Amino acid sequence: MIVSITDKNFVTLSQMSELIRHIELLAPAKDYLSAVDAIDCGADAVYIGGARFGARYAAGNSTNDIARAAEYAHRYGAKVYATCNTLLFDDELEEARRQALGLCEAGVDALIVQDMAYCRMGLPVALHASTQTNSTEPSRVRFFEQAGFERVILERSLSVEQMREIRRCTSVELEAFVHGAICVCQSGRCFLSRSISSRSGNRGECSQPCRLTYDLTNGAGETYIKGRHLLSVRDLDLSAHLGAMLDAGINSFKIEGRLKDRIYLRNTVSHYRRLLDEQIALRSDCRRASVGESRIEFAPDPSKSFTRGATDYFFCGKRSGVASFDTPKSVGESVGRIVKMTRSTITLDRDTDLATGDGICFTLNGEPIGTNINAVDGRCVTPNRVEGMSVGTEIFRNYNRLFAASVERSRIRRAIATSVSVRFDENHISLTATDEQGTEVTIVKEYVGEEPKNAEKMSQTIRSTIAKSGDTCFDVRNVEIGQPLRFVPASLLSALRREVLDALLAKRISLHRPSRPFVENPDARYPDAVLTEQDNVTNSAAKQFYVDHGVGQIADGLDCRATTEGCRVMVSDYCIRREIGECLLQKPTLRGDLYLERGRKRYKLEFDCRKCQMSLYDCL
Repeated sequence: MIVSITDKNFVTLSQMSELIRHIELLAPAKDYLSAVDAIDCGADAVYIGGARFGARYAAGNSTNDIARAAEYAHRYGAKVYATCNTLLFDDELEEARRQALGLCEAGVDALIVQDMAYCRMGLPVALHASTQTNSTEPSRVRFFEQAGFERVILERSLSVEQMREIRRCTSVELEAFVHGAICVCQSGRCFLSRSISSRSGNRGECSQPCRLTYDLTNGAGETYIKGRHLLSVRDLDLSAHLGAMLDAGINSFKIEGRLKDRIYLRNTVSHYRRLLDEQIALRSDCRRASVGESRIEFAPDPSKSFTRGATDYFFCGKRSGVASFDTPKSVGESVGRIVKMTRSTITLDRDTDLATGDGICFTLNGEPIGTNINAVDGRCVTPNRVEGMSVGTEIFRNYNRLFAASVERSRIRRAIATSVSVRFDENHISLTATDEQGTEVTIVKEYVGEEPKNAEKMSQTIRSTIAKSGDTCFDVRNVEIGQPLRFVPASLLSALRREVLDALLAKRISLHRPSRPFVENPDARYPDAVLTEQDNVTNSAAKQFYVDHGVGQIADGLDCRATTEGCRVMVSDYCIRREIGECLLQKPTLRGDLYLERGRKRYKLEFDCRKCQMSLYDCL
């Protein structure tokens, strides 16, 4: 924007700053070390689970570890969000409140929640409406904004046009997933795990039955598709759409994967940091949300980490080709098809960079078969075993030994550009350190020094010694030396450098301020007058919240029931009919009711063609 002081619509500097959008790359953190990895690789924020009440039961952390993660993130102006996104029962409300208060004391910048009971706990922290709140429509997002939420996390299945429409109707921060596993069901509305066991996705213990094999039948003995992973979808990869998401009004770009290993985390965060920076640089109204340059020693490539195959899902509209019927496991990158075989070798149809120790896999009768490589000679590969392979079989590499080693061994450092000025007077030496955001500290020490015999050499010593920022989070790129110049021992310079950089770090951390705490607006009206068992109201506090915001009829959430029999256990924008070319709007050959069956379990499929959605009902 070009602003002239003669314009009638003159924009002040403060108004211009309000026009700047701070764009955030948000990464998962399984634990403290993962949080450090993510921050070092360039994340502007991380999300991490507390000891309980997080949607990844196996990724809980102590309050002390979360406090350490927050302190580390805050030095870069990055943030930490705690996941408190499971449903609560009445007898858990007080424990959940105590944990939330502990997380606030640990320095988290927001809590991610789906249960509205947290709105009634008087917490001194911002709240983010989790993707489990089913934020698919502008009216619901607008409610959360009006109710006092700082941010709304959008459902993974939204198209870019739906994102634009939500932005047109709201001004709240919007967070969207860009990479990782996709829940085939609309988040928070899946009870498939509960239908086969006591484990509930809404309680952080999803057993992932969507990744199992099913038969597609007519429910009367005729099977159309047998033993395929009919509900398993590929992994999200919106690398190519970051610019469109920025233009649609997305503020936070979220990577999934709190249970993934550090190689996946380092690789994906570094990849999206580079791509997002490129897009931010093209837009004058966008700025990165934190500071510091990340330096890595490997070339990021998400196809070389865990992947079920990449898809942009429904970002460009609903379509087929998003499922992974053959396997729900990581297949990795395709390295070619077999064109020739011997008793112990295979020859591929193209050149590859396969190496000894790599892991490869293929599918046989719908199941993944894996082995490793013993030797490579051009396109000729010697696997540990060739059973099940044949000419024409597509081979995938699901473990790249050399790449994994390069990522794991990579020295990664994130540093904040800093300048230091050195000044002398008759009785003192002073150092002033200023970082790239203008944060400044000065230390002054009594010191009487002589005029140096070699001024040029002394200046070089001062510059080289002060510039050695070592393992700190600062990169001293400029050293200014005032006059008159005095002789200073290198040991004293080193001590002063450490002291001034420690002071600068302490000031940066002290200046960090969390977002505005949640303050409930009693006048906000929920867009629906009726909440069903699918709307996840499982405690009295959440129920009263909705009543106070205009909801007249509220059913107990399905997780309160002993069984899901006869209930809808999934609503999805994914459709099996569309995926297999049997859309009801396109003259299908399969007529009548369809069922998914696995052992004794049977689910009836229903299709809402107006909404282009599929539902599963628990028949047994």
